This record gives sequence, structure tokens and C-alpha cells, in this order.
Amino acid sequence: MPLPRLVIGDKTLSSWSLRPWLLLRHFQVPFEEIALPLATPEYEARIAGYSPTRQVPVLWHDALHVWDSLAICEYINERWLDGRGWPADLAMRAQARAASAEMHSGFAALRSQLPMNLARAPGPAQVDAAAERDITRVQALWASLRAEHGHAGPFLCGEFGIVDAMFAPVALRFSSYGVPLFEAAGDYLAALDALPALRDWRNGAERERAERG
Repeated sequence: MPLPRLVIGDKTLSSWSLRPWLLLRHFQVPFEEIALPLATPEYEARIAGYSPTRQVPVLWHDALHVWDSLAICEYINERWLDGRGWPADLAMRAQARAASAEMHSGFAALRSQLPMNLARAPGPAQVDAAAERDITRVQALWASLRAEHGHAGPFLCGEFGIVDAMFAPVALRFSSYGVPLFEAAGDYLAALDALPALRDWRNGAERERAERG
């Protein structure tokens, strides 16, 4: 049976692509990666053949195509993970879903003012009050989940799952822009940095930049 195909953008820049890619990689689900360089003639020529929204990521599995990062993660969870993408406990699962949905629909100021860019030299950036509120809220959310579930493991709800995949690009932003972190947020960032799948993404981004000059 053909492998599922995940269509993504540049690993250096595409935060939405990172989320389902990280989930597949961490749980060792075999898949074919199709990378389209963003904002290029190649992207414009090929994206319509993969994505109805002309955006990445999109997952193809046989004749089925699923777009939107969170929807893709949900499909991965149901098709290959036997539910392991979410916590087994009902209350914990509800919290993880709420946090993932907040990440999916919120934090617009943080996204626009601190875009993911793994090629950026680490250092601070000027942000407005709206972005500062987003940064504070993200860290408070992380601290709350870790305080309640930290006994179960180093990630937001103990073991790595969809909620961590959703927040991984924010963690990379915090590292790139030298965002001052509360202790709990710093510990969580260290756990993500040590995740082999995230290291694979970073290494892939470096290779892409080297190949493209």
C-alpha cells in the first residue's frame, strides 16, 4: 500500500507544516515528504495539484486528502496512533484539546510579529502590547498544564502528543527571538529541544538552506 504523503513548505519557515510532520516522525509513522519551497514559481505551479486551499500542509492517503494542520493531526491520531496523540484520561484530553484549539485559532500578534524563521540569528525583536500578552498567555498555559500533569512526563500533558506538536513552532520562535521565559516554560522548551523528531526537522532545515544556497 502506498505511503501517506505529507506536502509541506520550507522547514525553515513553515510553522504549520511542522505540526503534523512532527507528530508523524515522533510516532514513527512511515510517510513520504513532498516539500514545496514557499513563495516560488515551483510552489505556484505545483500547489494546486495537492491542496484545495493552495496552502500547506496537506496530507494525501490513498485518494483522501486532508488539509489544515489540526485536522491532519486528528486523522493521523485516528488512523495510525490508536488514539495516542491525545491523553487517555478524559479531563486531561479535554485540556489538551482546548489548548490545541487556542493555539490553532489564537495568538495572531505573536505569529505576525515573531514569525518562525530557523535561519534567523538568535536575538530579541520589538513587539507590541498585543504580542506581549500572547507571550504571557502561552507561558501561563504551559505552566498550568505542566503544574497539573508534569508528574506524567516532560511535556504539556506528560507524554508527547498533538498539543505539543501544536505548540512546537511557538517554542522555536521563543528560542529564535530570545524571549525571556518563566521557569516552567524554560523546562518545557528544553524537553522539546531534546526531542529527536524536532532535531530531525532542524537538521532538515539546515540541509534545505545549504542546497538552495
